[in-house]
Amino acid sequence: MAAQQYDPQNVFAKILRREIPAKIVYEDAHALAFHDVRPQAPVHVLVIPKGAYLDWPDFAARAPDAEIAGFLRAIAETARLLGVEAAGYRVLANIGVDGGQEVPHLHMHIFGGRKLGRMVPQAG
Repeated sequence: MAAQQYDPQNVFAKILRREIPAKIVYEDAHALAFHDVRPQAPVHVLVIPKGAYLDWPDFAARAPDAEIAGFLRAIAETARLLGVEAAGYRVLANIGVDGGQEVPHLHMHIFGGRKLGRMVPQAG
C-alpha cells in the first residue's frame, strides 16, 4: 500500500481528530488505542500511530526512531492495561490488499481474553 497516497479522510484519521467517537483504552504522544467496533475476540483493540502512515513499510521508511519506539511501547502498554499480559495475546497487522488491510492507516490489532489457537493451520 505504500505506493498509495495517505487519505486524511480515512476512518482512523477521523478518530484521531475526534470526528468519530471511539472507546479509548490508551493515548500518548505517539499512539491511540481503542476498542474495535467489530471485535473478533473478547479483547480486541486497535493501536494506531498518530502520524499519517499507510502501513508498516511506510512507517519504517518515514517515522523517526522515537516515534517507532513510542508506537511499539504503546502496544505493550495497551496490552498491560487490558490485563492480557499474563495469559498471552496476539498482535497482528494486516498489510496491503492480499494481507487484508481494510483501512489505509497503519494499525495493530491486539487480540486476547481467550485461547486463540494457531494462526495458520499446519500443512499436511
